[in-house]
Amino acid sequence: MTFCLNKNMGISLFKKIQKSAGRNSRGVITVRHQGGGHKQLYRMVDFKQDKFDIPCRIEGIEYDPYRTGRIALVVYKDGERRYILASREMKAGDQIITSANAPLKQGNRTQLKRIPVGSFVYSVELFPGKGGQLARSAGLGVQVLANEEGYTHLKMPSGEIRKVYWDGYATLGQVSHEGHNLEIIGKAGRSRWLGIRPTVRGTAMNPCDHPYGGGEGKQPRGTRRPKTLWGKITGGHKTRDKKRASSRLIIKRRK
Repeated sequence: MTFCLNKNMGISLFKKIQKSAGRNSRGVITVRHQGGGHKQLYRMVDFKQDKFDIPCRIEGIEYDPYRTGRIALVVYKDGERRYILASREMKAGDQIITSANAPLKQGNRTQLKRIPVGSFVYSVELFPGKGGQLARSAGLGVQVLANEEGYTHLKMPSGEIRKVYWDGYATLGQVSHEGHNLEIIGKAGRSRWLGIRPTVRGTAMNPCDHPYGGGEGKQPRGTRRPKTLWGKITGGHKTRDKKRASSRLIIKRRK
């Protein structure tokens, strides 16, 4: 931890989050395979970056246990410190700015309608002023394909092409720590440090516990389509609500 407090603001950049181990308010497990793990402090990341036209300096790039990408500690001219998502090229000492007229360089944040076609952006606002929601994981970036009629066309990492309001802000570049998907956990103990509990194979269970369970020795799953523990079809089953309002903004579905 580099700084815990904005000296002039009296605001902490860290917060303790109570762990739930995947349980709801009634104590029922709603997300399996969660629990334990090392103690963590949540970093208050600024996704809005709403200090407009005020330049800031990168003080350092830090690890965040709650996300896959790295975060950057920035200090503004008035002395306030905030955490933001770090881009690939970002390093200590760099100067960045959030502005409607910001120079088009890596790490700067500006409106989508100003960003050249072909550029990659991250932490994209779906609704102007709401803060970055798209492309926040390690190594991610969405490509600007077109700007027309009040919308910017973006190509997602999944291959989906969708429209977003062009008055929204986005940061130029791609999220840092692109090698996250190449990391090897290496041992069961590290999974437990990360708060991941063991997963039991369905074929190793009894028939009363899983659709794949039972049989003598190793058996095929015995069902044509893959299913969850509760018998719901998983492979190829479409889950998106057909009446979802944002469907009109999708130009091309993901593969």
